[in-house]
Amino acid sequence: MALVDNDPHSARLLTRMLLAHGSPAIECFGDAADGRARLEAVLADPEGNWPSLLIVDLKAHSGANVEFVRSIHALMRQKGVPVVVMAHTLDQASRETLHEAGAAAVFFRQAELDAYRREAAGIVSFWARNQRLDAVGM
Repeated sequence: MALVDNDPHSARLLTRMLLAHGSPAIECFGDAADGRARLEAVLADPEGNWPSLLIVDLKAHSGANVEFVRSIHALMRQKGVPVVVMAHTLDQASRETLHEAGAAAVFFRQAELDAYRREAAGIVSFWARNQRLDAVGM
């Protein structure tokens, strides 16, 4: 998995939560600018180790998540890498905007620790359900 997050503390917390729920290795690609550059470099290498899922968790009160997902949508779709977003609101309009931008799923950035753990488990479950059969040796 790959993670694009503009907050190193948030990235460490989410990584720990995902690993605790059985996710594969997670590589943090940094903020939006660094993340886009790293994604382009990794996905340009046909022999490279492509992420099986990209998690985007950018600024809370801006359109950063939508802008980033929209900017990488064509590349991620072409390479078959699903994108999920950690959003700070889950109202219908916000979810629809993220889905229209190219997010395969939207998860809520919970403030309460147990709820945050459940969201992390949901991301791992989403990843497991969306594996390509060739990726698991079938």
